[in-house]
Amino acid sequence: MSNRRTFLKRAGLLTAAAAIFSPSQIFAQAKGVSKPSGKKELELEWCPFTAKMKHVFTIANSSRSTTPIVLTRITYDGYTGYGEAAMPPYLGETTNSAIDYLKKARPVLKKFKDPWMIGTIMEEMDAITTNNCAAKASIDIALHDLVGQMLGQPWWKIWGFDATKCPYNSFTVGLDTKEVVREKAKEAASEGHLIKVKLGRTEEQDKMMINTIREVTDTTICIDANQGWKNKHYALDMINWLATKNVNMIEQPMPKLMLDEAGWLTERSPLPIMADEACQRLTDVRKLYGHYSGINIKLMKCTGLHEAREMVSLAQALGMKLMIGCMTETSVAIAAGAQIAPVCEWTDLDGNWLISNDVFHSSTVEDGKIVPSSDPGLGLKMNKGANLKYTSQE
Repeated sequence: MSNRRTFLKRAGLLTAAAAIFSPSQIFAQAKGVSKPSGKKELELEWCPFTAKMKHVFTIANSSRSTTPIVLTRITYDGYTGYGEAAMPPYLGETTNSAIDYLKKARPVLKKFKDPWMIGTIMEEMDAITTNNCAAKASIDIALHDLVGQMLGQPWWKIWGFDATKCPYNSFTVGLDTKEVVREKAKEAASEGHLIKVKLGRTEEQDKMMINTIREVTDTTICIDANQGWKNKHYALDMINWLATKNVNMIEQPMPKLMLDEAGWLTERSPLPIMADEACQRLTDVRKLYGHYSGINIKLMKCTGLHEAREMVSLAQALGMKLMIGCMTETSVAIAAGAQIAPVCEWTDLDGNWLISNDVFHSSTVEDGKIVPSSDPGLGLKMNKGANLKYTSQE
């Protein structure tokens, strides 16, 4: 009886506390830590950054050794949330366009009294411009990091996901010489990763890539053709050949506008066909149903975690397979993507391992699987020696 009385007393106190204190205060008190305190306004700042590739990165239509990034941070009541806009050239965003957007977003964000209404905030962020999806994602990611810290939990826990169910992560091997392909394949296999191979050029080049990898490892391969196969019959022939090489899925084999051809291919393919370039935002998911086996979600295309979570729910309702991918990104955006990893069949979150100058760390890879941090928010820690200068000016 005394135990029951004690329980009811504590429950009553907790209910009363909930009426008086914010969730962050309750979590802070429960953990026995002091709650940060500061200005109760949402302050947005940004910092231009250039990600440097460890190796020249080549896909079907381009090569690059750097990627422009704009890092963001949002402060509120003593908490700081970090975000990121990663902008490979094909997305059409630049450092200047991202900063121009953030300047417009800053006063809109500031009018909100707190960060809890992420959905409503992101609706207004989305209405500022038609494009700038990566810049919008940088705000969304920072808000999720901020609110997760205030709640005292990572987002995979807040959403009720099981982090032990994360699939094997893939490591990207771009189009390259035989020597470099062998080196990258050995590196990926030694870490326990799946190998993601960029195809989509000539049949000779594509088969060279696969055969070269098979000379050094039997590790399972995922294929990304980056819209490189223009004929559905040729694509099916390639897929049938790849199915004999321990390949487990094909990502965007044909141009994104060839929807009927993609459906024809999906019906006949022995391997799952995943939409990448064809899948940008939530409104695309239903259109792709019946034409692709599933979707690859990328935060830089869908404006961040809020919309990504809605894409997950819709795809699951439609019985579509899920993949979480990335651009060339720092650990900020990779940590955000890792929150969704537990509900995906495939994870391709290797952007931070492809660069030589990451300024944060968070999620890790253990036995080939990505492990999202258990720390609050995105669990980000700034690397020693990082010198980031955030501003709200030019």
